[in-house]
Amino acid sequence: MQADNHFDPEQVVLLDCKILASQLETPENFDPGKVAGHNLEHTFQLGFNLQDKLAKAEISIFLKSDSQHANAAEASASFRLMFVYSIPQLDLLAQVKDDKSLQINPQLANALASVTYSTTRGILIGSVKGTVFQHFILPIIHPNKLVHNK
Repeated sequence: MQADNHFDPEQVVLLDCKILASQLETPENFDPGKVAGHNLEHTFQLGFNLQDKLAKAEISIFLKSDSQHANAAEASASFRLMFVYSIPQLDLLAQVKDDKSLQINPQLANALASVTYSTTRGILIGSVKGTVFQHFILPIIHPNKLVHNK
């Protein structure tokens, strides 16, 4: 693989962003004032089309209110989003190895995770407005936690 200095994040172009699925469930008689916090889980996957120099990122977010048993049942929400990126330098940033695995420049993976996660944060802020999750903001994390599923 070429040296990491070939990566230029300004060459990455976000081509498409779609909400593939969203679901919000609020139990009857749920009192949002009793919510003490939120439980969050997320998954992140990257895929690459080397020939067309494209990357696809999918992120899933799962939320559950935590009212510490003050509500009879908790509210929940789930979202799945897809992002498509054009990466003109992809031939310099990704190589297929002998074992058919794909080695990706870590700066590229980090940049895609960062943009995907932060854009998802903005989308969720708008999506949960006026719901029991209206005060939830996707926390800031290190993008490598997404890339390495930690």
